[in-house]
This record gives sequence, C-alpha cells and structure tokens, in this order.
Amino acid sequence: VQLQASGGGLVQAGGSLRLSCAPSGRTSSSYNMGWFRQAPGKGRERVAVITSTGGRTYYPDSVKGRFTISRGNAKNTVYLQMNSLKPEDSTVYYCAAARAWKSLMVVSTEYDYWGQGTLVTVSS
Repeated sequence: VQLQASGGGLVQAGGSLRLSCAPSGRTSSSYNMGWFRQAPGKGRERVAVITSTGGRTYYPDSVKGRFTISRGNAKNTVYLQMNSLKPEDSTVYYCAAARAWKSLMVVSTEYDYWGQGTLVTVSS
C-alpha cells in the first residue's frame, strides 16, 4: 500500500489546514490510520490515530481540541483537520497505516506503511 499525503502549506497562527491521505493502490484490507509529525532532530510524534472502523480515536494533549482525524468514504482514506494552529505545530506531517489487529497505540515503528510527508508551516 502506498500512501499519498497532501494539504500542507503556509498558514498564519490561529488558522486552519486540512491534510489528506489516500492510498494509491487498491487493497481489500482496512487499516488503523495515523498522523505523525517529526521536527528536525526529534523523534516522531503521534498526532492523531483512528481505528479501521472509525470508532475510536486518540489525540495527545498537545493537539487535543484543535485537531480532528476522520476517515473518508474511500477505503483507508483519512483526513486531519487542524484548527487554531500554532507556530510549534510547524513541521513535516506523515500519514501511516497499521494492520487493524494492532493496538491503536502501537509505536510508530509498528506501522506498516507510510506516506511521503507534507510540510506544515505556521507563521507567528
């Protein structure tokens, strides 16, 4: 499965962006989907994850109440709505897919497929 992430860009603090992630090939399997971000010199941070059915989500405190992950109608398509953006949200965002039997909270290294990343820049 190849994932294509898009929607990054430059926005002022307090603004919004919507990231999209879609598989480029067909697959019959459904995956838990996640968004991660990684600043230079830092580890990969989980930003939002959602189960294969869309029934459960998780957000860290750093984005809770500002970011919303959702699944699209197409299989394994996922979105990340980011509101009230802050300069510290600036970095590259990656979408990823994990086989549905895995825990929603597995570490990033346990994800099976990754998108190429999309850059988000929030100006102050």
